[in-house]
Amino acid sequence: MSSPSKPPMRDALVEAAFRLFLERGYEQTTVEDIVTLAGVGRRSFFRYFPSKEGVVFPDHERRLAEVTGFLAAGGEGEDPVARVCEAVRLVLRLYTDNPVFSVQRYRLTKEVPGLRAYELSVVWRYERTFAGHLRERLADRPDGALRADVIAAAVVAAHNNVLRSWLRSGGEGDAGAAADRALAYMREAFGDGAGRGDERDEDVVVVVSRRGAPMWRVVREIESALGPGERLPDRP
Repeated sequence: MSSPSKPPMRDALVEAAFRLFLERGYEQTTVEDIVTLAGVGRRSFFRYFPSKEGVVFPDHERRLAEVTGFLAAGGEGEDPVARVCEAVRLVLRLYTDNPVFSVQRYRLTKEVPGLRAYELSVVWRYERTFAGHLRERLADRPDGALRADVIAAAVVAAHNNVLRSWLRSGGEGDAGAAADRALAYMREAFGDGAGRGDERDEDVVVVVSRRGAPMWRVVREIESALGPGERLPDRP
């Protein structure tokens, strides 16, 4: 009977790191401890991760590259805000595809100030990527650069609100559905169709009446022009 295949070295390092973090604590765990448990050399660790903080956020470099490529693939006529909202979903799925790991990391990050700072730097890089895409697409609009930066910050805030709520719940609930609602606000507020959903097609009614006609006749002619079932409101 064949033995189960070993996980890829990168995954083995992440698994070993979190096992030690949970057992000993983050500050008490060294890179040497991680590679010893994973059964690999120290050089192998730094082939995959730039630092001990990097092993806590193992997939963000790859996901950032995917997000950048996704944004660049958008068509010229596409709503750039809608494209950024779709890119945010890629980031969210990085967490929701592995709820157990994501919740462990969230709890660890809350306890270690250095990891919170590292996480903020990761979030900032996503925000700069979104803002860069929007700056290109909104360059010909008034205050295009300012608009791009504001929208990028708002979209990231919407994503973070959904993500934090989901992580605080222990990874329970439908984070995707919550993201749908939050990002819908972003598209309504900032997208190419912003405000159009609230506009109503209004008819202009013109009534010609002879000078001196009694008011009741003018009112009746207006109500007739409005159509069946329509009447002017009663005066107080």
